[in-house]
Amino acid sequence: MASIGSPRIGRRTALVLFFLIPLFFASNMLVARWNAGEIPSVALAFGRWTLTFAILLPFVAERLWRGRDEIRAQWRTYLWLGFLGMGLCGAPVYAAGISTTAMNIALIYAVSPVLVVLIGWWRYGEPIAARQIIGVAACFAGMAWIVLRGEPANVLRLAFVPGDLMVVVSMVAWSIYSVQLRHSPTRFDPTTRLAAICAGGVLVTLPFYVGEFALFAPTPLEWKTAGIVLFLALVPGVGSYLSYSLIVAALGPATASLILYLTPLYGAGLGWLLLGEQLAGFHLVGLALLMPGLWLGTRRQAK
Repeated sequence: MASIGSPRIGRRTALVLFFLIPLFFASNMLVARWNAGEIPSVALAFGRWTLTFAILLPFVAERLWRGRDEIRAQWRTYLWLGFLGMGLCGAPVYAAGISTTAMNIALIYAVSPVLVVLIGWWRYGEPIAARQIIGVAACFAGMAWIVLRGEPANVLRLAFVPGDLMVVVSMVAWSIYSVQLRHSPTRFDPTTRLAAICAGGVLVTLPFYVGEFALFAPTPLEWKTAGIVLFLALVPGVGSYLSYSLIVAALGPATASLILYLTPLYGAGLGWLLLGEQLAGFHLVGLALLMPGLWLGTRRQAK
């Protein structure tokens, strides 16, 4: 079977994907809100990444077998990355959809790129410019305003929406995952590495899924469940990852990084258009802080 490790596309196709990929990423947030806990959150995360691994496996099985020595040597790393990227970035977001909106999920997740810059500076001494510090501060202020729903007194009352706090946990986990991924050496190509991390995520998530199924909420074995899991595996899973790899190769990382600015806008806009969510004043204030903060905070990184 042909390799999918490093495919190439034309510039026109890459530009089309450039505007589609934020939709792929945002679709995960829309599903979280639309599902609103009907299918249990751990079951969704476990099913999504199990199916993603199954889809990738025919393409990368030979490379995984050839790299089995690396997997044995780095198994703790793959489990850790799987726990962060597939566990903490999965189930809490799906649980968050019970009590918060797709708009909030998208806008809180928008802070992740500047948190990556901050963690890289703190943990690995990566350079950070003064304008990036300003951007980080603006993004955190925007996120705080959204989590507090525009009411600073909510801090004193401890009046937080549980879903918003769950998204913050997932956003932090994704940021740590992104930094760890960059600083964990590997001989695998990106697609094979993703499959190995998926396997780690499935193994780490399995006990939580068994516990959820047995003790709290059995997974409804219906066609709807299968369809949602298949969608999550194909669109925000394999589809978004491979498409992003394609446009990085075709357009360069600096242009591809502009997707960071589009994803929160897509998430908020689609939440309004498809789910009937209302754009409140605190969303607008949050956006006014997040968008310039995101530009300032990632500007050097994009270059």
